[in-house]
Formats: sequence, structure tokens, C-alpha cells
Amino acid sequence: MIDDSRPIFQQIAERVEGDILDEILREESQVPSTNEFAAFYRINPATAAKGINLLVDEGILYKRRGIGMFVAPGAREAVLKKRREQFYQQYVRPLTLEARRLGIDDEQLSGLIHRSTADTEGSMAP
Repeated sequence: MIDDSRPIFQQIAERVEGDILDEILREESQVPSTNEFAAFYRINPATAAKGINLLVDEGILYKRRGIGMFVAPGAREAVLKKRREQFYQQYVRPLTLEARRLGIDDEQLSGLIHRSTADTEGSMAP
């Protein structure tokens, strides 16, 4: 489950963000401890803590002294905003730049996206 091409602490943070997006972890719910992450992924607890602390720094998690880490109010919206911007930068922007290089206008690009959506939905049918 751990990808060797990317920092492990970053993957831990992304996993927690994913659980927040999927509502596995809800606002005010407790997050697994760094020791639990370390044991599960067989990593150093300091590495797990670095990933969790990234989310604390972003205001997605907060600490309750002596109790643990919890999902902050508004965390899901914050993660959605962050992930949407990443999606734009990683996928939409390069897509539109390549479309321009190929002479694909906005209407044609929109048509291609709709076609892809239909293809995807068709391939997911039981």
C-alpha cells in the first residue's frame, strides 16, 4: 500500500485526507495514533507523526492533549478545496494546454469530456 516513489509521511497525510473525504473519519472523530499508523504500515512512528503533523499545520486535524488527534470542524471542506486545486493543476491545466496545441477548441474539448464520461459510466455498468 505504500508507494516507494513518494515520501511515506506524505502518503500517510493523503490517506487520512482520503478517509475524511470518504467520511470514514468525520469531524470531531479521533484519528488513529501515530503508533497505530507505524504498526500498520511498519514504519517509524516519527514518520507517521510527520504526516499527521502536516494535517495539524493545515488545520485539518487538531490535538487534544493527552487524548490524541481529532478531525477539525470544516476539515472535509478544506480537503475538498485542496484536492480540487490539485486536480486542476495536475489534470485540467495540462489537458487544456495540450488541447490548445492540438487545435481543440472549448466546445470540442467539452464534447470529448462528455464522451469520456459516457464511456466511463458504460464500463462501470454491472
